[in-house]
Amino acid sequence: MISPLVIIPARLASTRLPGKPLAEIAGRAMILRVLDVALAADVGPVAVAAADQAIYDVVTQAGGRAVLTDPGLPSGSDRAWQAAQVLDPDGAHDVIINLQGDLPTLSPDALRAVMRVMPDPAYDIGTLIAPVLSEEEKQASSVVKVACHFEADTLCAPALYFSRTPIPWGEGTLWHHIGIYGWRREALKRFVSLPESGLERRENLEQLRALEAGMRIGCARIEVAPFGVDTPADLERARRHFQDEHFQGTHFQGTTQA
Repeated sequence: MISPLVIIPARLASTRLPGKPLAEIAGRAMILRVLDVALAADVGPVAVAAADQAIYDVVTQAGGRAVLTDPGLPSGSDRAWQAAQVLDPDGAHDVIINLQGDLPTLSPDALRAVMRVMPDPAYDIGTLIAPVLSEEEKQASSVVKVACHFEADTLCAPALYFSRTPIPWGEGTLWHHIGIYGWRREALKRFVSLPESGLERRENLEQLRALEAGMRIGCARIEVAPFGVDTPADLERARRHFQDEHFQGTHFQGTTQA
């Protein structure tokens, strides 16, 4: 039986939006909005891997669980692995879900969708994709595209390549990658020990390191990609999203855990 542990890496050192995890969205820090989603999904215990004391304090004061990680670690994957060793030193959890801390509009159902991949032993890593819905989305280098193909009756499909350019060529659906990963524990341990790969460096996409190392990534699809908060304009969009939900009576209230 699969036993997931959800870890949300977060750090203050964002170049485009300094202090991003603590940015206020409808009266609640963004990192708490993402924590709310993870707890509502109820796939397993949840903790924030905080690279900064300020993030740790906000999470724990709100009743959430957090672990301080080395601020010098190069990526969210490294922070997730370090936090997993602290939170679960005996390895009781065999799947580590790495949830980005800048996806406040993600739905709990979308997070649960990652778990559709993990029962298949053919995959080392699970992730999420959604259809590309516009020409702007197709051409944006900030939107990572995935080369994969679903048969009509399949829930998951293997990722063959990730790129910032539109792939694959020809008619058919293009897929937008959503940066959420379900790692088998041993796969994450191996991944963080590997050096940066050539294609990873070229595309600035760390998942290519996994593919170049022979790991298999399975994709589960959802209908619409949540937007990430990377810029002040994204932050204003997220604030409008929660304001609209509030007026529609569907505002999601934060949750605490023991």
